[in-house]
Amino acid sequence: MTIGIVSEASPGERRVAMVPGAVAVLNKSGAELLMEAGAGLGAGFPDSEYAEKGVRVASSRDEVFRSAEVVVQVRSPGANPETGGADLALLRPGQTLIGFGEPLTAVDAARALAERGVSFLAMELMPRITRAQSMDALSSMATVAGYKAVLMAADALPRMFPMLMTAAGTIAPARVLVIGAGVAGLQAIATAKRLGAVVSGYDIRAAVKEQVESLGARFVALEMEAAAAEDKGGYAKAMGEDFYRRQRELMAGVLAGQNVVITTAAVPGKKAPILITREMVSRMAPGSVIMDIAAERGGNCELTRPGEVVEAGGVRIFGPVNLPSTIPYHASQMYARNIATFLKFLIQDGRVALDRDDEIVRETLVTHGGEVVHPRVREAMGLPALQTV
Repeated sequence: MTIGIVSEASPGERRVAMVPGAVAVLNKSGAELLMEAGAGLGAGFPDSEYAEKGVRVASSRDEVFRSAEVVVQVRSPGANPETGGADLALLRPGQTLIGFGEPLTAVDAARALAERGVSFLAMELMPRITRAQSMDALSSMATVAGYKAVLMAADALPRMFPMLMTAAGTIAPARVLVIGAGVAGLQAIATAKRLGAVVSGYDIRAAVKEQVESLGARFVALEMEAAAAEDKGGYAKAMGEDFYRRQRELMAGVLAGQNVVITTAAVPGKKAPILITREMVSRMAPGSVIMDIAAERGGNCELTRPGEVVEAGGVRIFGPVNLPSTIPYHASQMYARNIATFLKFLIQDGRVALDRDDEIVRETLVTHGGEVVHPRVREAMGLPALQTV
């Protein structure tokens, strides 16, 4: 069986789906790897390093799609609306495609993949269960995003993060609030703490208080109920507007005393909830920074614009997009390990075996046999549930 690795065609994307260090895992499965020339250069991996691991370098992108039974990508067509259509034309019936694909929102791409007869497995739908932890690409990328968001905030803030005792007097530490204590939020807390800031963390799930405090941060407790804040897959669940309104009211006073606010609250397949209003921003001190990691989902701040920096009353609101791509070497390293582990799980007797009775396959498989098979994606498309035999 041949596994194909292609260059990422999405504008600005520097990651690659497979790195030389992860190839050994797949070699043991008996698969051959075929790579488009230069696929890893943007992430810092030259073709020679792949060749040393036994990866064959193809003469063209077309050759990879034509020869590979399985194609791995970071951004498959649904997650690459600008140029992903060109790859759709190269896919063939019976081929397996693995990557991020935004299937809950990019339903037209999911429909097109089904029409091409492709079996598409979406990495963002990986269930958060113990045996799938090493395949959880969303958590891997969230780790990178949480780290980079703090570095960007520290660079943008007109003051230093740590407390310093100098001959010119004592410099007070910056105060940082991280909203959302998922993987990205916890990494942001840890990074801000390492830089010397006084860090607080907030999450609607009171159960994460211990995790926040274990990193040396103070847990912000708001007097409100937040039952059932997670779905059965371990991902954040959308709450009602009354809940978010009450949350904003209680959070306003906390925000006013912060120098940096990093927001990470995102719900898969849905617009990010507004946690910070224009009025709340107006109460923050000039020079403060809001780093909205949820910008790609619309943002947690009312003023956020994806890919832009907005200034309001001296407060700057950053809407960074695709943060993992800004640290492509390690982001690719982590993603490739997730992909390799997933493929090792899927490959049996030299071929990809899609056991739809298995939770990992069932939750990630979006299209198969010429139709959209994922229940949540079908629901988003307005299609009836498939009849089970």
